[in-house]
Amino acid sequence: MASTQDDADKPKSKRLFVNQVDRFQGKNLAKYLSRCVVGASLEEPEEEDDAKSTDSIIPAPKEGCYEIVGTTKERGQNVDKPEYVKELVNFENKDQLYEFLVECDVIVYDITEDPDQIDEAVWAVSELHSDLEKIEKPKMFILISSVMTWAKSKPLDPDDPEIPFTEDDYRRRKPHPNFKEHISAEKTVIKLGKTNKSKLVTYVVASALSYGAEEHIFHYLFKSAWHNAPELLCFGNGQNVVPTIHIRDLAAVIQNIADSRPKVRYLIAKDDSNNTLEEIVKAVSSTLGTGKFKTITKEEALLNKEIEQSDFDMLLVNLRMDAVNVKENMRITWASEAGIVENIAAIIKEYKDTRNLHPLRACVLGPPAVGKSTVIRQLCHHYKLHHIKLKDVIDEAMENLTTMARRADAEDQEDDEGKAQDAQELLNTINEGKEQNGGRLEDQYVLKFYRDKLMSMPCQNQGFILDGFPKTMEQAKDLFQSEDDEEPEEAAKVGTFNKLIMPEFVVNLEANDEFLKNRIMNLPESEVVGTHNTEEGVVRRIEVYRSINTEDDTVLNYFDELEFHPEKIDVTKDTSPMMRETVERIKKIIGKARNYGPTPEELEQIQRKEEQEKQRLEEQLRQEKERKEAEEASERKKRQEEWTQQLNDVKREEYEKLEAESIPLRNYLMKHVMPTLTQGLIECCKVRPDDAIDYLAEYLFQQNPQVD
Repeated sequence: MASTQDDADKPKSKRLFVNQVDRFQGKNLAKYLSRCVVGASLEEPEEEDDAKSTDSIIPAPKEGCYEIVGTTKERGQNVDKPEYVKELVNFENKDQLYEFLVECDVIVYDITEDPDQIDEAVWAVSELHSDLEKIEKPKMFILISSVMTWAKSKPLDPDDPEIPFTEDDYRRRKPHPNFKEHISAEKTVIKLGKTNKSKLVTYVVASALSYGAEEHIFHYLFKSAWHNAPELLCFGNGQNVVPTIHIRDLAAVIQNIADSRPKVRYLIAKDDSNNTLEEIVKAVSSTLGTGKFKTITKEEALLNKEIEQSDFDMLLVNLRMDAVNVKENMRITWASEAGIVENIAAIIKEYKDTRNLHPLRACVLGPPAVGKSTVIRQLCHHYKLHHIKLKDVIDEAMENLTTMARRADAEDQEDDEGKAQDAQELLNTINEGKEQNGGRLEDQYVLKFYRDKLMSMPCQNQGFILDGFPKTMEQAKDLFQSEDDEEPEEAAKVGTFNKLIMPEFVVNLEANDEFLKNRIMNLPESEVVGTHNTEEGVVRRIEVYRSINTEDDTVLNYFDELEFHPEKIDVTKDTSPMMRETVERIKKIIGKARNYGPTPEELEQIQRKEEQEKQRLEEQLRQEKERKEAEEASERKKRQEEWTQQLNDVKREEYEKLEAESIPLRNYLMKHVMPTLTQGLIECCKVRPDDAIDYLAEYLFQQNPQVD
């Protein structure tokens, strides 16, 4: 009896349809709702720790969750079913689709991404409405539309244009010219939901511009910033207020509607922010990029291939809105209630997590002339990482200090002037130290330059490979010490380090001294002149390297103690060009790249190289075939000539043998036969008998001496 009561208390799952679960909104809505227990939003939410990331807001899967049924934009038998979708609808006509829809309790149609879905959504709700008499279980239809249906609405008060629109004003809304079909769909959905609310209830959610997860409409900003674009682009003057909502907060709104069936049929879904486009661009640029941006005209913006016309229209919208019903009547554990600007750090972390854009950090160590730079160059090209070399780091830092110090004389802002003076003082101190140390830079400044470089946005976005640095355990401790370690004693403790710059992969290339010396001696003179790679220079550098890397005191021990165990590779066994075998071994250690992959231009270049390589191989095979055929023909000709020569030799020998054997016979014929025969032939010619043979035989018989 108790078990029966427990079963009755368990929440019953509902079938929930979401269109296009392979696109940004559909995917994230389906993913969120598939982990929501039916009716959970009706209960008081548990208090959340503010320190938790937005990832923790996604509920864990439980019994009684919504069962997601969905379609995909790309249809076909080969489309993989996402794990958060229970059943994928693969239909050939609308009748087949309707069979699935009528089995669902809640139907969610998003028309913000694909205009083709507008007609399908209107058709779906119209079919459900026409079948009301046949419908047994109540249906809920939720249309997710766009705030662009409000884009041309007149201000509520011309004297105070900052008064926000609310759901109560939805009858006054005026759409953007490119979103007239959207408002028509909204009106149809609202109208058809009034006939029989016990069987079909309909809602329209005017969604603000969504952000979060892998990003969608703002993706062009995040991608450009992550790729270290010098400046992010802000369309128009940037002063337009852009209504926004985190994609999971939008999903939570849909969850609340599905659970509670609110009385209000038209809802606005947005967060509490009223950020301008410029504020959003600034936030992304300063947190993920260079901190710089520039405004461009609408005409220039349309030239951007990554921005679609509909997205461009939405980015230029200027709307102040207030989601009154969502805030007052819904129980939502907000992912980003304050908006994208206030939560930009968490939003960027979520973006990197979703797209697996975490920086890849590595360090390649080894003695001089072992081939570190050769290997790192190829790895950086493959993984699109930054090659961190000692000389480059120092040169760049000194150049930046010099440039900043020059601003001290220029009339600029007070903050810039203070930074310029600090730069000049540091530059003076460094130069004084170099004079005292014979032109060498003190370690503390080298380490500072390295820390600044590794903490720079390019290195924090894509990652880096350190080339032969740090050289000693002390340098490693100072370089990678945690920023929280204010005391030197704390920094010296093994186990504390700065996670933002600590290499994940440490590779040590190994070779004996004889191998290293021979490698340098075999280098062309053009590569040695003006470098440390002379024979004397390398011998000296190898001695220094061996002296500071004893068995018990080496930088490798530092990484080992922190459990970043170095991979040791003996390069003396690598006989491949450009040390490709070593490079491939390190690729296996590091694994897959963490980036966007090749750009269209790079793909074209790769395709062109592959085509050229294919043509080269085909030409090589053709030449090889021709060479083999020529060799075979030459060999056949040679054998033919040898055989002909041998045959001629045999014939000549036989002829000579026959000649030798025929001499006695010829002598016999000449002596005993030919004289009589010759005379007989002469007589035969003279007489010309009718039967010459008989005459000749008679003549020979008469002249035969034995007859007498």
